[in-house]
Amino acid sequence: MNTIRHWGSTAQERAEAFPCDRLVPGGAALFRAVDVDAPPDLVFAWLCQLRAAPYSYDWVDNLGRESPRRRDPANELLERGQRVMTLFRLVDFRRGEHLTLLWDAGGLGGRGAVTYAVRGRAGGARLVVKIVYTISKWSPLGWILPAGDLVMMRKQLLTLKSLAERDAGR
Repeated sequence: MNTIRHWGSTAQERAEAFPCDRLVPGGAALFRAVDVDAPPDLVFAWLCQLRAAPYSYDWVDNLGRESPRRRDPANELLERGQRVMTLFRLVDFRRGEHLTLLWDAGGLGGRGAVTYAVRGRAGGARLVVKIVYTISKWSPLGWILPAGDLVMMRKQLLTLKSLAERDAGR
């Protein structure tokens, strides 16, 4: 398995259709997934907090500000078109199941979409992310995106996992 492109995901998950697929048809795909020992609704509530911060390496992608460690219920009031993590726009969601975001790299020659899907499993939830993207063959993003995304999203998913599991233990 190619860890850079498929970190934590199963072959079955990679074979499934995701809402982001229709937004960037024929794009390249990246998958990330993690088990979370917390109820799916709580995991989804933490996903909604991406409206406020990226929950990754804050010194890189949040201008050094720490992503909040307490949920703000206002972030769970979702509407299509809202900004998420500054660079993304919420284009689709199903409460408790998924958030689907769109990004446009504009001058860097690319665009993409990402679906964060929450699935129930025995003892908690499974958080599965699919990213589909197209990038100009001349753009440096083509070489940087898969590995850079793995580093940043792995941190993001593990942070969200930790926060949801912390709250589930209360």
